[in-house]
Amino acid sequence: MLLLVGLTGLIKTICDKFDFSGDDWLFDQMLHVGWEGFRIHDFIFPFFIFLSGVSIPYSISSKLEKGVAKIELLKKISIRMFLLVGLGIIYNGATEKGFSDARFASVLGQIGISYFIAALVFIYSKEYKTKLYWLAGLILSISILQLFVPVPGHGSGTFERATSINAWFDSILTPGRLHGTDYDPEGFLCVISAASITIMGAFIGYIVRSFDMKGEKKSMIIALVGLSLIVLSLLLSPVYPMIKKMWTIPFNLLTAGIGSLLFAIFYFIIDVKGFKKWTLLFSVFGMNSITIYLLCKFVSFGRISNGLFGWIAIPFGEYSGIIIGIGVIIVQWALLYMMYKKKIFLRV
Repeated sequence: MLLLVGLTGLIKTICDKFDFSGDDWLFDQMLHVGWEGFRIHDFIFPFFIFLSGVSIPYSISSKLEKGVAKIELLKKISIRMFLLVGLGIIYNGATEKGFSDARFASVLGQIGISYFIAALVFIYSKEYKTKLYWLAGLILSISILQLFVPVPGHGSGTFERATSINAWFDSILTPGRLHGTDYDPEGFLCVISAASITIMGAFIGYIVRSFDMKGEKKSMIIALVGLSLIVLSLLLSPVYPMIKKMWTIPFNLLTAGIGSLLFAIFYFIIDVKGFKKWTLLFSVFGMNSITIYLLCKFVSFGRISNGLFGWIAIPFGEYSGIIIGIGVIIVQWALLYMMYKKKIFLRV
């Protein structure tokens, strides 16, 4: 989350001011890839979706074990979905610019709907083998649609912006204005496809919560799962392109694989070995991730940072933007830390 709200901009400013921007690898990694391929910045959003899935065994399965009625859980995840869809529409500016040309598809909406789909699987499937079948069926269905189902007037297996099966679904099923001229990266098929990442995250959560073994072994299993998903995605990518804006299956497998690998590493460091004190910097962002995401849309943290730290930045001349960028992170963290200490969390 820190990368999304402040650190990315700071890294780009540093690269730019030190003339790293042209062919610099790090600068490029802070930008989304144009279409096909993968960069670090492309990983942030799906990793959030993955982590929302990790929570499902704790937020859903644990309540089922305590006897909470399925209909109650269905109400809860439905409300969560509609709230996130609504917040996403507000984030897109519909309440500011009017609904006549509003974009209804959104990052928050995709998080809400993909979580809803994954939660349904875990609420209404008793056996984990059945849940695995649902995941396999979802992955296979998306693959068949994107690879083999012909798009009217263009044929099958096309991965261009305007002629893909995603664009065709968006043209008939995604309401409102599309983000792109012909498609939306948070459109109908993208949302359904992203649910596979949420479900994969839920299986990782299941390993942590339910496997009766030492934490070291759990870490090893999760890491092996992650490596396997990464290898599989790379093997598929020559014939099935890795495209974030279409949420193709190789992209989903890669992000879930990297997510699993990172989760295994930090689970081992924090939960197994008990090195927790250093995590506060990141915890305050993680505990109010939706809050800071929304605030970054409506609050100019750059202006606040300039107002507080401009006097420090001025002597640095052309490098003053770096100081202001550091100030943005400080201001955001201080605000979230106060909320953290007062136990104020936007839980959706």
